[in-house]
Amino acid sequence: MGGTFDPIHIGHLIIGEEARARLELDTVLFIPSRHPWRKEGREIAPEADRLAMVQAAVAGNACFAVSAVDLNRAGPTYSVDTVRDVRLQQPDADLFLILGYDALLDLPNWRNPRLLVESAHIVAMLRPLYWVDWAAVEQVAPEARQHITVLEMSGVGISSSEVRRRVASGRSVRYWVPDAVIAYIAERGLYRLTEP
Repeated sequence: MGGTFDPIHIGHLIIGEEARARLELDTVLFIPSRHPWRKEGREIAPEADRLAMVQAAVAGNACFAVSAVDLNRAGPTYSVDTVRDVRLQQPDADLFLILGYDALLDLPNWRNPRLLVESAHIVAMLRPLYWVDWAAVEQVAPEARQHITVLEMSGVGISSSEVRRRVASGRSVRYWVPDAVIAYIAERGLYRLTEP
């Protein structure tokens, strides 16, 4: 499960746990992105801080782990490269790439979506009342439905951008992010000046 995680929040953890439980996955690997290509030009917290927050957030779940594979690669972060690098580290693993519904809808715009769909089983967490435009997805990744599992789950109305806004304005983010992440944000003074 990759992402900017700027910062990681409860919604990310719920998605990870829901996918793990429903698909009976052994481990959910959280992978912070180095330079998310879709967020080019947006200021993001330093890599070391985002990695530390993810490590703190998942520490209490034995089925969650963290990888710095994207942080160790130069240049923009593309999921197809992430899957390739994880495959090199774990050649015998069955890989599942957990995405939010919005990421699946954007799949046609990703780098080499056909190879991505062929390299890992895609798991899309779909909010109720949303649908997948399979025709658009299959234009760039033929037979994608055979490689994509859609799991419907109730939405959690939390976003990293809202967490950053709340921190910047001095509002509480308790129950939005794990307590260890709140402590880390406070200790490092993150997000205080990044957004009004």
